[in-house]
Amino acid sequence: MLPDIRLKRVYDSPSSEDGMRVFTDRLWPRGIRKADLKMDLWLKGVAPSSELRRWFGHDPAHWDEFQVKYRQELALYDPEVRQLIDLVRKERVTLLYAARDPVYNHPRVLVAFLKETIASGKDHPGV
Repeated sequence: MLPDIRLKRVYDSPSSEDGMRVFTDRLWPRGIRKADLKMDLWLKGVAPSSELRRWFGHDPAHWDEFQVKYRQELALYDPEVRQLIDLVRKERVTLLYAARDPVYNHPRVLVAFLKETIASGKDHPGV
């Protein structure tokens, strides 16, 4: 069974259908106080590195290469990646992000990575 993973911007209202709400950005979103963001967990380690994030700049021309580079970072297997894999195996998870673009953003790559990893029956690609 594939995990139930949803995506939502941090600026969108929470829903009872969200399940576990996990913030996936490395940096805190502009204009939101920590007390106002309804999240259960903040996993900075699943976000792209600062260098990769700056290089990508949400430029669609960099999208294909960004996906490859980000997957390489995920495959290095930060402990928070493992934590997220374990979490999505157990329950519905909504990944929260701040990017304006609903198409060219890192959580889309993260969802595909998580689903592929879990579908493979492994804890981590390459294990």
